[in-house]
Amino acid sequence: MIDWKHIDTVLLDMDGTLLDLHFDNYFWMQHVPMVYARTHSLSEEESARKLHSAFSIEQGTLDWYSLDYWSEQLQLDIPAIKRELVHMVSTRPYVVEFLTHLHASPRDVVLVTNAHRKTLDIKMEQIDITGWFDRVVVSHELDAPKEEQAFWHRLQALHPFDPARTLLIDDTESVLESAQRYGIAHLLTLLQPDSKRQKRIDTRFPGIHHFDEIMPTTNA
Repeated sequence: MIDWKHIDTVLLDMDGTLLDLHFDNYFWMQHVPMVYARTHSLSEEESARKLHSAFSIEQGTLDWYSLDYWSEQLQLDIPAIKRELVHMVSTRPYVVEFLTHLHASPRDVVLVTNAHRKTLDIKMEQIDITGWFDRVVVSHELDAPKEEQAFWHRLQALHPFDPARTLLIDDTESVLESAQRYGIAHLLTLLQPDSKRQKRIDTRFPGIHHFDEIMPTTNA
């Protein structure tokens, strides 16, 4: 699936790619509505309807990923609530082995995440994988999410790479489409970002179940 001889730079998403998306889905779709209902004296059904609608409006924007934004909008301490469930944060299968092989290779390995810096810090307190990367790039610090072309232009200025020899692995198809428009040649998605949900079968990009399917050898 990947001819590693043609890859100089590997860009890796975090949530749903390296980390199991179950934590995020549970947190935003179930736990936050439950806390919001309790705090604002609503039924859990009413709270879920209200919040799911609000979340969908902001989807794909920087605000959608911002803990500060949602703390203000919902009048909740989202980072503190997230820390209550941090034990649920986990890597997907074969992630550590995959990162170990990449780190030992001559390739440039960069974490590119839409996650808010506070989200990154909370998760890395539980399972720190940042040491495997040459650079960690947070979209909020480039003032554009990966869904926008501005992100890739600003990433290029910050950390130059050859799009024709770059691999991006991301579970979000709108991000992959944006990267494709920018010219990134090698694109992969994950078929089961959330281990508790069914595998996806209708992805528009080539997909893998686990990283052992594309493990580079020490010579590749």
